[in-house]
Amino acid sequence: MAKQGTADLPRGLVIRSQSGFYTVHTEGGEEVVCRLRGKLKRGPRRGDIVAVGDWVRFRRLPDGSGLIEAIEPRVRKLSRMAPTPRGEYEQIIIANPDQAVFVFACARPEPRLRMLDRFLVISEKQEIPALIVANKVDLVGVARAREIFGHYETIGYPVLYTAAATGEGVDALRERLTGRVSVFAGPSGVGKSSLLNAVQPGLGLSVREISKATGKGRHTTVVRQMFPLEGGGWVADTPGLKALSLWDIEPEELDGYFPEFRALVHLCQFSDCTHIHEPGCAIREAVADGRIHPERYASYVRMRLGEEGFQRGDLIDLP
Repeated sequence: MAKQGTADLPRGLVIRSQSGFYTVHTEGGEEVVCRLRGKLKRGPRRGDIVAVGDWVRFRRLPDGSGLIEAIEPRVRKLSRMAPTPRGEYEQIIIANPDQAVFVFACARPEPRLRMLDRFLVISEKQEIPALIVANKVDLVGVARAREIFGHYETIGYPVLYTAAATGEGVDALRERLTGRVSVFAGPSGVGKSSLLNAVQPGLGLSVREISKATGKGRHTTVVRQMFPLEGGGWVADTPGLKALSLWDIEPEELDGYFPEFRALVHLCQFSDCTHIHEPGCAIREAVADGRIHPERYASYVRMRLGEEGFQRGDLIDLP
């Protein structure tokens, strides 16, 4: 009998990865634990061959397990570089996410907008649509919440105002998650687990348990997993996202990942303008007249110079 071609093999979504075993959710709704076929491991490896979020073709084995024979090309990915003795290695945190959901509190803890800006630059670089969730709106009121997060809406980022305690905005968030692969991120204490539990009972608890098991120590087995939504779609958490650095962003391209800068950069007097101290800078002029939010500009300068350079006073007075 002729050997079955990969295009004829069952297709499925990798929803869990642990110690070289991959749980594949098939198009028929089954879950099959698979290993990676040996030939796919040959040759030099500069990054993860298979990751949670990948679509794969697999061959069923007599014992009920599977063998991954092919990985479909990734549309996008959330990744980070890890140093190894043989050079940098790309770790795929999640493959093919439809959106990154950045959850921040309006209060308790105070919103860390510098971190949010960094996350947004990462999502712009890796071409992952971003959704901002301003949680705990019940602690400050909608008007104050919009004062804090409203300028992101003017840039073009969607912002949902939620309160897990009262249910405000939960239906809107559930609608944004349904049918999509969503990767969640945000600082601790912002109510992410409570919010996910409000979206779907037990979901936040499940995500939190995996988060606790990931990256606790040097020898901890790393588990990556996505969780199904009852209405369709998947949710993944990224406990290691705060450790992501702007590893593949050159200083001179940083302005391209601030959407409100893009239409103005070509108007600067100098083609290599850093937007920090040069005369005739269209970005600094836009900050001065209110077209660019000063906190967003400060975030840009911090990323461009590093926190040390910013504290040194390299940011001069605006025109």
